[in-house]
Amino acid sequence: MTLYDTTMPDDKPADGQPAPAGLKPWGETKVVGTRAPRIDAYERVSGAAIYTQDISLPGMLHAAILRCPHPHANVRRMDLSKAKNMPGVRAILTHESPSADLPWFFGDKGPMSKLFDPHCRYEGDEVAAVAADSPHRAWDALKAITVEYEELPFVSEIEEAMKEGAPPVHEGGNRGRVRTSERGDIAKGFAEADVVLEETYRTSCELHTPMETHASVAQWDGSRLTVWDSTQGVFDVQKTLAQYFGLPSSSVRVIGHYMGGGFGSKLELGKYTVITALLARDTALPVKICLSREETFLCVGNRPANIMQLKAGVKNDGTISALHLVNVGSGGAYPAGSGVGYLVQDLYLCRNVKVEETNVFINAGTARAMRAPGFPQCAWALEQMMDALASKIGMDPVEFRLKNVPAYSQTRNNTPFTTTGLKECLTEGARVFGWKEAKATIRREGTIRRGVGVAAGMWGWEGSTVSTAIVKLFADGSANLNIGASDIGTGTKTVMAMVVAEELGVPLERIQVENADTATTSFAPSSGGSQTVVANSPAVRKAAVEVRTRLLELAAEELKCTVADLSLNDGAIQTLTAPARTVPLHELQSLAQREMLVGVGHRDPHPQGKIPLPFAAQFAEVEVNTRTGETRIVKFVAAHDSGRMMNRLTFENQVFGGIAMGIGFGTSERRILDAGQTGKMVNANWHDYKIPTAVDVPPEHTCISVDPHDTECNNTGTKGLGEPATIPTAAAIANAIFDATGIRVTQAPVTPMQLLALLAGQEKGGRQ
Repeated sequence: MTLYDTTMPDDKPADGQPAPAGLKPWGETKVVGTRAPRIDAYERVSGAAIYTQDISLPGMLHAAILRCPHPHANVRRMDLSKAKNMPGVRAILTHESPSADLPWFFGDKGPMSKLFDPHCRYEGDEVAAVAADSPHRAWDALKAITVEYEELPFVSEIEEAMKEGAPPVHEGGNRGRVRTSERGDIAKGFAEADVVLEETYRTSCELHTPMETHASVAQWDGSRLTVWDSTQGVFDVQKTLAQYFGLPSSSVRVIGHYMGGGFGSKLELGKYTVITALLARDTALPVKICLSREETFLCVGNRPANIMQLKAGVKNDGTISALHLVNVGSGGAYPAGSGVGYLVQDLYLCRNVKVEETNVFINAGTARAMRAPGFPQCAWALEQMMDALASKIGMDPVEFRLKNVPAYSQTRNNTPFTTTGLKECLTEGARVFGWKEAKATIRREGTIRRGVGVAAGMWGWEGSTVSTAIVKLFADGSANLNIGASDIGTGTKTVMAMVVAEELGVPLERIQVENADTATTSFAPSSGGSQTVVANSPAVRKAAVEVRTRLLELAAEELKCTVADLSLNDGAIQTLTAPARTVPLHELQSLAQREMLVGVGHRDPHPQGKIPLPFAAQFAEVEVNTRTGETRIVKFVAAHDSGRMMNRLTFENQVFGGIAMGIGFGTSERRILDAGQTGKMVNANWHDYKIPTAVDVPPEHTCISVDPHDTECNNTGTKGLGEPATIPTAAAIANAIFDATGIRVTQAPVTPMQLLALLAGQEKGGRQ
């Protein structure tokens, strides 16, 4: 069952808040906020949509990459002779190829590796690449390449990598420098506390595994390069490719109209794209590469594992007096984002906070941004600690959180938020969930035990302010929207078209959207970091308003009235003083004479002295089978302050999709390396790597939109949604498991085997 609930239905702007950048905030809307199907739904479900893997060009070759089978090894010798003589093989690249001598993986002191590095530091590291006239011949050629490896000692686990004498992944040791952030007096804060708790929390390495694997097609026309790429940001890929090939950006075109998910793994340029472009240049033919599912498990990113030691102090009245987080994470073999500390510093009021974070190198694939990088890990620790503190001082977990809701960002000089919807997320979520009634019910009896849990979250980035949109209104009353943003499956094109429809009164079916082509669309930042709607919708609205203003001026002159006497509805000009008098846009002579009206909109800066950030609270009810250790999520409520809800349907899609990812993070997903013997990943497939399926998501789930009517954040009143949707999920489940069993599970994911062992320990008088 799906229930959609919207709080604060009054769409009037909050009193005393100025309109941003000269545009009045929307009041009640006709299109924005409705439940609109995606404008490209038919193309996506019918197979008409052209994804990168569907691209086929005349004379196109196919590429494949030979990858190191060992976690740590030196390439001593390579014999390419047999592969070169195989039918259909057109080119081979290795570390000895002059064109492939390119730097890769950058640290504090510059490049740490190369496109093909003979010192391979993880399983899946690139060793050679082949272009042939079919995928099968390319893969056959890889098998014909003989490589002599010198296998080196490896390290697969964080604790082992930190030990003295551990095999070094890089010269200088496996530890990065400690990054510290501190405010207040941490010692004083703990001294003032009535209760001090300390716990170590662990999270496993999680993998992106989008439905569409990573793919690129490259074609050269003289010195001009065109790349079709499955990417979340065509302009970032264009910029980086131009740098690698020494070309002006105008000579590199990147196209990414459709993509089948990325979750952050497609936010940055991949080696496979550069390799494909090199092979295309060497052969003077277009070249295509599609990574296999097994390859994507090894070499295109992950959410790193973390070990988080959290110490917290609280007063009996619920005031948090001190928080101290020591985090050690591993981004793999090269520097990558393993930090997690933001929530500890900013989600709850606390004057005394210290965060210490260290990256540790291990012989495994590197991390990449993954939906809310660092935040679900931190929520796993912080939100379980919040429940433990509440229990110790005898406060309800929701009330305890409400006691400590901030109105300003403590990490940014106490700058106020434009709005803080966390209080409403907690109170409205608890009401819809039936929190008080559920907590009053005894459920720790029998074989099947029930429990409920809550967790909160926020996203710490307000998004880019650099975006341009172009809107064209044609003489027949149809419209075109030109934006550079990638639609990564979230419905971006639909939401942006709804903004145009809202301002111009043009039906959605008469709005065509061009997107994600660096040669034909205007600039937009990458679709990631919960910034896509936040960055682009204000620019789209400004462009549409510019067109509307010009259109009404033309109509007023033609109809001999004032602009104030006119409105736009359903593709027609309507006179307010005489509602029966309507003129369809295609009958407007002044528009027909000009053929087209064009508006250009740019994203305005964020408001000065304010920070616009989204908040969330999620509630879970679980059943725990004490005989099997299985956990079943039976009910879930997610309350989100992401500003104005633009499309009810895609809002739900984002929230429920984020919950599903959070369920995987908390209950089933983990990369397993054979640390004791080979160092290889043993579950690099969808059979053994357990992503959630339809039977794993709760049968009853509710999505609540908390709209605080934020008229300061931007001219559409929007804040991020994609990241917050997955941040609190796992922690809410863990807190519900504790409520059901009395067992605090500190290591994610919570597997049946792990829970059975903890239950057995509980029966023998172990820690609860």
